[in-house]
Amino acid sequence: MITPAPDSIPSPFSSTRIGPLKLRNRFIKSATNEGMAKGGIPSKMLVEHHRRIAAGGVGMTTVAYCAVSPDGRTFVDQVSLNRESLPHLRALTEAVHREGAAICAQITHGGAFTFLPQLTTRYPKSASGGFNAAGMLSGRLFRTAMTEADMDAVAGEFVAAARLAREAGFDAAEIHMGHGYLLSQFLSPMYNKRRDGYGGPAEQRARFPAMVLRRVLDAVGHEMAVTCKICVTEGTRKGATAADAATVARVLEREGAHLLVLSGGMNVEAPWAIFGSPMPKEALTSIENPIVRFAAGLQELVAPKIEFHELYFREYSRQVRAAVKMPLAYLGGAKSLAGVEALMADGFDCVVMGRALIHDAELVNKFRDGRATTSGCTACNRCVVMMYTPGGTSCVLHAPNDATLNHTPAAA
Repeated sequence: MITPAPDSIPSPFSSTRIGPLKLRNRFIKSATNEGMAKGGIPSKMLVEHHRRIAAGGVGMTTVAYCAVSPDGRTFVDQVSLNRESLPHLRALTEAVHREGAAICAQITHGGAFTFLPQLTTRYPKSASGGFNAAGMLSGRLFRTAMTEADMDAVAGEFVAAARLAREAGFDAAEIHMGHGYLLSQFLSPMYNKRRDGYGGPAEQRARFPAMVLRRVLDAVGHEMAVTCKICVTEGTRKGATAADAATVARVLEREGAHLLVLSGGMNVEAPWAIFGSPMPKEALTSIENPIVRFAAGLQELVAPKIEFHELYFREYSRQVRAAVKMPLAYLGGAKSLAGVEALMADGFDCVVMGRALIHDAELVNKFRDGRATTSGCTACNRCVVMMYTPGGTSCVLHAPNDATLNHTPAAA
């Protein structure tokens, strides 16, 4: 049972500040797979997707997986932060701003987690070299350890991406350090086996991600909010723990991050941990991409028998809350107003929601106006694989998106 917050706790509908950015309330739409950027170009469907969520009342919406470089993509049809995308990104940010919300670009490099048919290097870059579990699905069975020169170059790509995001009108940049992408590969003891100053204990594993944060803050931190997404648990026995996350949070706090988004789970090793529940069989069979369908089938074989419960990362995230004073945003199964208020009572500054807002873009307004106290989302996870359909991500309880809009560039 979730106990509502007392009157002394800030309302989730009150405004708050993240670095130089003021949000109208404390609700943030999480970065979720969209499938709405064919060839890397944002579509009109992507604009409409985020416009609806902005109109529905969130303080800020987050555009998922904006690649910082061609090799940084995980798939071909992923938003690319480059000059070609700039007018389409502006159409997106302007639409969100017209609805009164802020908009964040989640800037990402996939590292060894990539399904691209071609890379400029023979083996994908990662924290350490060796066998690449994700590469079993793309024919890249090995990864190569990044040198300091590689790190410098990739940090520069994050900086350039953040600058372009600001030019496109984004109010914030979320540096993705979770779920098994490149910066997460440095933070994770499963991936990072280095014996230099970038490996070993959690504080040293955080050294390269902290460098990326520092450079992005130096470049754009006075103009836009700079946040980081980290895992409070990787969901596997050999993965990073909540204690590791607390250490990483202290490092990022010292570097000056404006906000941390607390998530969990890993794309390859523990995707069920990300969602707090496994992927249903009907979702797996609907995946058109044969490689992704095969990968999802393998994951189903090893997935534990777990059932969704609201706020499934709460106890892990509380450990991070106790370790730092900086602003924190909770992510992980919030779907009721009572749950959101309980998180406010825990001391979290914002609440990040994904599936509940895909199910009902108007949910925040309904909470505010008393028209709803909980989401109708069933946490079936079938929306997760909808990114591979012609219309992109949508709730299966509603009609699919317009595929025509999803194949039309945003600024066309």
